[in-house]
Amino acid sequence: MTEPLTEPADHTGPAGPVIREAVPADAAGIARTHVLSREAAMPYLPPRKRTDAQVEAWVRDVVLAKATVWVAETADGIVGYAAVEDDLLDALYLLPGTRRQGIGTLLLRRAQAHRPGGLSLFVFQRNTDARAFYTHHGFTVADTDDGSRNMEHEPDMTMRWEPRPAPEELADGLAARDPGPAGTRATAPEETRP
Repeated sequence: MTEPLTEPADHTGPAGPVIREAVPADAAGIARTHVLSREAAMPYLPPRKRTDAQVEAWVRDVVLAKATVWVAETADGIVGYAAVEDDLLDALYLLPGTRRQGIGTLLLRRAQAHRPGGLSLFVFQRNTDARAFYTHHGFTVADTDDGSRNMEHEPDMTMRWEPRPAPEELADGLAARDPGPAGTRATAPEETRP
């Protein structure tokens, strides 16, 4: 019988977290992080119906098999994970005691580097902390839904991150589109100015 998942007292290591690609042996730590994070961050969701062993099997047989997954690991073990399948950030979860320490940002940056052309994600509309985190990192709302597309039947939204061109790429693109008078560089139209 699996013991209930509990959170250790300290999640920080002296050197901070290591972000690395997940391996099958990480399934239990990822499952533990997934369950504890959802329960703490989304108490409005219905109680889970799956056992710890079933969640671990889902991570091992589905998540790790279909997605590229990274874990954040400290001396205490796995404290967060992110999973990307195609251009979908399918998961980014942290143990409750590790939030607001930059670990989510490290995982998100790894996912963005993996998909430099852009990422989409789904987030529950009531998950205001996650929505604020993703907005802070450049995601915008692409659409909203009444909950009919997710198994929790909770209203959600799609958010999308598109890389911003470097300032020199933006200037070069504008110059190519509208070179302006001879000997001058075009100025950015009003909508592209910061």
